Amino acid sequence: MTNGKNNIYFIGLMGAGKTTIGKILAKQLGKTFYDTDHEIEKRTGVKIPVIFDLEGESGFRKRETAVVQDLTRLKNIVMATGGGAVITEENRKLLQANGTVIYLRANVNELWHRTRNDKHRPLLQNVDIRAKLEQLYAERNPLYTETATLIFDTGNQSVANILDQIEKSLAEL
Repeated sequence: MTNGKNNIYFIGLMGAGKTTIGKILAKQLGKTFYDTDHEIEKRTGVKIPVIFDLEGESGFRKRETAVVQDLTRLKNIVMATGGGAVITEENRKLLQANGTVIYLRANVNELWHRTRNDKHRPLLQNVDIRAKLEQLYAERNPLYTETATLIFDTGNQSVANILDQIEKSLAEL
């Protein structure tokens, strides 16, 4: 694998499948799975929406970068990042320097179907969800693309099919 490191990091918008695919891939490869949002919740003892309410997005992003710094020091892991982790340049550099970065890309319509009823995503509360997802995609897609080692479209494919594609591509690195 690239960079002599055997870590795999998933990036992409909320609802793209990073946690679902990451957990299964970690199990199949005998690696430990981490989700940056869950790690932040573990460290703070509160849910992500509470952090957004109390500290705003900037406070959350500082916590996110601290978790990315810590987790990218580990070996033999699979990590799902929060959708906005790539906003911070330091996070992008840490991910690229310490493992293989996989961008799970999904179109806005697919993301809308997956996230429209989720009450735990702070950026999607009290807004036009589709419009917000379109805005986030437009802002973040270039960052995801620039950061990624590999890109997979999650669209209407089965999880098993996506995992098969990922494993084949990883074997070729």
